[in-house]
Amino acid sequence: MQTLRNGLKAGLKTTWTLGKVIFPITVLVVILQHTPVLPWLVKLISPFMGLFGLSGEAAIPLVLGNALNLYAGIAGILSLELTVKEVFILAVMLSFAHNMFIETGVALKVGVKLWIVLVVRFGLAAFSGIVINLFWKGGSEIAQYGMAPEVTAVPDGWLEIGLLGLQKASFGVLQLALIVIPLMIVVQFLKDRSYLQKFSEKLAPFTKVIGVQPNASLTLVAGLVIGLAYGAGVMIQAVQEDGVSKKDATLAFIFLIACHAVVEDTLIFLPLGIPILLLLIIRLVTAFVLTIAVAYIWKQAERKREKEVTILNG
Repeated sequence: MQTLRNGLKAGLKTTWTLGKVIFPITVLVVILQHTPVLPWLVKLISPFMGLFGLSGEAAIPLVLGNALNLYAGIAGILSLELTVKEVFILAVMLSFAHNMFIETGVALKVGVKLWIVLVVRFGLAAFSGIVINLFWKGGSEIAQYGMAPEVTAVPDGWLEIGLLGLQKASFGVLQLALIVIPLMIVVQFLKDRSYLQKFSEKLAPFTKVIGVQPNASLTLVAGLVIGLAYGAGVMIQAVQEDGVSKKDATLAFIFLIACHAVVEDTLIFLPLGIPILLLLIIRLVTAFVLTIAVAYIWKQAERKREKEVTILNG
């Protein structure tokens, strides 16, 4: 009974913490979606699309995906006539950078610095787009989509837009609560039965490879399975209660930026008719290589600082 109470308390606390980020941002983005702001962003970005081998109109799904979420980005792709290569490039870029407002807010709650989130996410998206464009010479045929985008009614007037924003924001927080509260109860049960400790020990070789301590294993699993936004509840609790250092939280988040919600965020691209297994492999390989590289550089910098301190003290 105590486990249930503690888990429920942690779930409600996490829902409140994340809801304060998700609710206002969702309302704001829905309002911006029905103003000249998003079309202006599309117009601003269009001239740079050639760098990634994309047409100017391909800026539409990129802006929608980053301002809203992957579903909006995919709806944008489905509304355009693009080549297989363009669709694959967009899919890879969006898998690295999407839902920026909410997921960045979540990252800040975990304690990850803003510049790290923006540089890694936009950097990976841009780099992957450029590399695929340079090395893939095929895919010039027009993409055949598996399904049409869902058509939704356009709200009429500011009152309807505001109500739509409130509706989507409320649903977002409710959805968050339905996932986070049961998850926190399960986590509390696992903690009280010492299963988490055993789980961390089993994952120790994996976490060691990417330079993260075993106590961050649950953070990684939560992000890999249910994503950054929903997995953040576990991440926040781990940082606060399980002694996960800011360094480990940052490294775990860098890994998860490249590869999170591996089931949902991979299967969601099925309607686009692209090789989703290749997309998953790209995300996994990028996550490992990037995190290992950052962990190595971080460790070298720490050793250098320690050496300088030793020399000064000596």
